[in-house]
Amino acid sequence: MESDDAEDSLVRPYTITRGRTAPQRDDLTLITVVTTVEPGDGRAAARRLEPEHRAILDQCRTPAAVAEIAAELDLPVSVTKILIGDLVSLGRVTTRPPLAAEQSGGLNVELLQAVRDGLQRL
Repeated sequence: MESDDAEDSLVRPYTITRGRTAPQRDDLTLITVVTTVEPGDGRAAARRLEPEHRAILDQCRTPAAVAEIAAELDLPVSVTKILIGDLVSLGRVTTRPPLAAEQSGGLNVELLQAVRDGLQRL
C-alpha cells in the first residue's frame, strides 16, 4: 500500500504541471514575494485554473513568499514555482524580491539565514 501512496504523491504534481519538471522562470527564489492581481473578469477566469492555481491566488491576496506558498500547498518548491510562473504569464500574480532585499540594494544575508533556518525546522 505504501507504493500506491508514493505513486499518487508523484502523479498529482506531474499532472498539475502538465508534465513540466522545471520552472521556465529562473527569477523565482524561496523568498520571492508573490501578490495576486485581480483580473477584470474575476472569478470566471479562475474557474479555468487548476485548484492549486486558485489556492495560490487566494493565499497571495496578502503577499506571500514562494517558500510559504509551497508549504501551504504541501507541494515541492519546484512544482510551486511552475504554478506561480503560469500565473505570472496569465497576469494573475506579480512577483518581487522581498522588501529587505530591495531596500539594501541586494540580498539580506540575515533574512536568507532566517528563511533557511525556518525551512530546516519544517
